[in-house]
Amino acid sequence: MEEAIEEVKTLLQEHERRISKLEAMSAEPSSEEQKKTRGKKKISLKEFLKEKKPKGYTQTALAIGFYLEKCECLSSFNAKDLENGFTDAKETPPKNLNDTANINVNNRHMMECKSKKDDKKAWVLTRAGEDYVESGFKKEMR
Repeated sequence: MEEAIEEVKTLLQEHERRISKLEAMSAEPSSEEQKKTRGKKKISLKEFLKEKKPKGYTQTALAIGFYLEKCECLSSFNAKDLENGFTDAKETPPKNLNDTANINVNNRHMMECKSKKDDKKAWVLTRAGEDYVESGFKKEMR
């Protein structure tokens, strides 16, 4: 019986060692990931907008939403987030950001979230919206 207990203890210690090794590996970025990110600086919102060249409030709001999701890792965004994005990019925001966002909803580039963010209506980009921004606002194929 004691021999079986010792065998279980040894097996348990081996598992603990392997788990610790796996946890340490997942916490550290791989050398491949380090190569990709070395020397790369996160792009600013202003630079992102210069790169994508949105025209008008509707495209700019869509690009800001894209940036918030992809670069700032927000799961959703609201009118205040969009307003802050316009301000951060040193752009004048539209008078009614909800209307601007709703135009993107009607164009099927954004959709309203079921849950609110900070007690305000929130949106996410649709796949079509992501594709539209990534294409540099080229005309969509339907």
